[in-house]
Amino acid sequence: MKRGPQKRSITLKGHRTSVSLESPFWEAFREIARQMGLTTNALALKIDSERMTDSGLASTIRVYVLNHYRDLALGLKRDETPKV
Repeated sequence: MKRGPQKRSITLKGHRTSVSLESPFWEAFREIARQMGLTTNALALKIDSERMTDSGLASTIRVYVLNHYRDLALGLKRDETPKV
């Protein structure tokens, strides 16, 4: 397994952009998108459009993934609107 961040291209609002995430975050991000019935591009767009900070998209995705699994571990029901 490659340890460093892996750069992948995604499409947001018709524009290609690169996002660098570590393999476990890419895997978790794809899994969450599948569970929500979304493509990874659609989930990235939701996260990006609701981002409340000046953080980069990659950091925001990491926090989203962390919060998703933290909520599951705590038995909390995560709504379908990303909170980032």
